[in-house]
Amino acid sequence: MQRSIFTRSAIALALCATGLGAFAQGNYPTKPIRLIVPFPPGGSVDYVARTISQKLAENIGQSVVVDNKGGASGTIGTYEASRAAPDGYTLLLVFDSHAVNSSLYDIKYDTFKSFDYVSLIGTMPMALVTSKKSGFTSAEALIKAAKAHPGQINYGSSGVGGSNHLQPVAFARAADVKLTHVPYRGGGPMLSALLGGEVDMVIGSLPTVINYAKSGQANVVAIGTRERIKQLPDLPTIDSAVPGYTAQSWVGMMAPAGLPKPVFQHVQAALQKTLADPAVKTKMENDGFNIVNSSPADFEGLVRSESRRWAEIIKAEGIKVD
Repeated sequence: MQRSIFTRSAIALALCATGLGAFAQGNYPTKPIRLIVPFPPGGSVDYVARTISQKLAENIGQSVVVDNKGGASGTIGTYEASRAAPDGYTLLLVFDSHAVNSSLYDIKYDTFKSFDYVSLIGTMPMALVTSKKSGFTSAEALIKAAKAHPGQINYGSSGVGGSNHLQPVAFARAADVKLTHVPYRGGGPMLSALLGGEVDMVIGSLPTVINYAKSGQANVVAIGTRERIKQLPDLPTIDSAVPGYTAQSWVGMMAPAGLPKPVFQHVQAALQKTLADPAVKTKMENDGFNIVNSSPADFEGLVRSESRRWAEIIKAEGIKVD
């Protein structure tokens, strides 16, 4: 799948770049674009929005205003986006939680029918991070303590059903330990709780935790990739402590369903040009982000696959929203 995504992306980028200049002379856009981030400031999705918004504004032809609408694992802001007019003036960034929210919440929108899928922006390896207060400086030490004290070690998440919640569930299953979940209203509050020692650990996306590794504010103890990464070459893999375990998250862009084709193409071309910009690309990759820049079909296919995968785990674990 990875190879087809990159192949199609190269073709789409060339075609869309041509169309961008032609359509820019039309009527869209004539006013600022609202980019909804369905989480509070400080998390992975907000990071992506803040990183791309300026260059996206240049490429789309109007200012882009980032609007954080957090709560209920992204469903509140996503619902608001689903009700917006399909005119290109409201866009939405979604996290991997978009693929599982229908299995947990009584959502008032359809995960697929309510939106036009623009592009998977990219993927992020996740890292196991512990608080300074916890004293755990390795995955092995954390697992040993969790086995000795079942349920006494807790982990923070950005909300029920997000990757910060489900990945630790998968981690605990693979390591055969019991951990206690403490949900927050977004990635920012979750990380604040980690730094303050309210929670012992999180499994967070690399772009949001890499600075803690560099500054020493928290213990970034292992990475969720199969192999070590160039950004933190001394960081061991979680797989070395829990064989077979990997963890990554993703971010993508959608719009309310029904965008006129020329508007959709203009938005898509502007996003693809933004992600290919050397300054944006370098920053995101240095922060641990793997830019994918996919076709709409590949993005929707990923979400459908992830929805099936996590729905099975949610059912098996009896995970519910309180």
